[in-house]
Amino acid sequence: MCIIYSYNRGYLIQSVELSKKLKIIMYPKRGLDKYKPRPAWIRYLLSYIALFLGKILFKITITGQGNIPKKGPYIIAGNHFTVFDPPLVILAVKKPISFLAASDMEVNWYENLGLWLYGFIPTNRAQLAPSTIKKARKVLKQNKILGIFPEGNTESSTLRKAKPGVVYLSTMEKVKILPIGIYGLKQNPINYILRGIRPKIFINIGKSFGPLKLPIDKSERDKALEHI
Repeated sequence: MCIIYSYNRGYLIQSVELSKKLKIIMYPKRGLDKYKPRPAWIRYLLSYIALFLGKILFKITITGQGNIPKKGPYIIAGNHFTVFDPPLVILAVKKPISFLAASDMEVNWYENLGLWLYGFIPTNRAQLAPSTIKKARKVLKQNKILGIFPEGNTESSTLRKAKPGVVYLSTMEKVKILPIGIYGLKQNPINYILRGIRPKIFINIGKSFGPLKLPIDKSERDKALEHI
């Protein structure tokens, strides 16, 4: 039996029929390093296309939209259970977002399509380049919105310890953090779509907070980041 590993909550899909319908093609990770965020007007347009498709394919409940700042700069920090989390954040916020996303991974055709359409700041998690931090800080210096999923991957169905990047960038650029929680999906959304099911998805937008203060001393700062 053909086995396809779902990127959604670590669930395993075992289905010959599904694999034939999806025609899974894995794109090499080295190609993702060449991507970059699309112009703001394209991302703005795509947010409403995502909202339109989301309303058709899913039963989405969004709470806390009044907590979204009217303008940047700020950092969006969301939990990361599935590869569909970025589009859900996009349709909820409806503003151009510059996402930091892993470029050291292989993706299938629909993931690659989404990454190509919207664009992102490539991030090699195994060997983080100084240019990545520079690009992220540039987004905030330009009063724009930066999107980060602090857990770093979609390999678990439970919340994991957040990496310190969000707090670090918030502190360095003195910007607020907007927390967003996404939950409801128990299978790969493609699975639902092929079966004609509209799953319930809940998106909760919390109140922004920060920036937090960190000690000047590097060793103390590292300890503070670990604690936060």
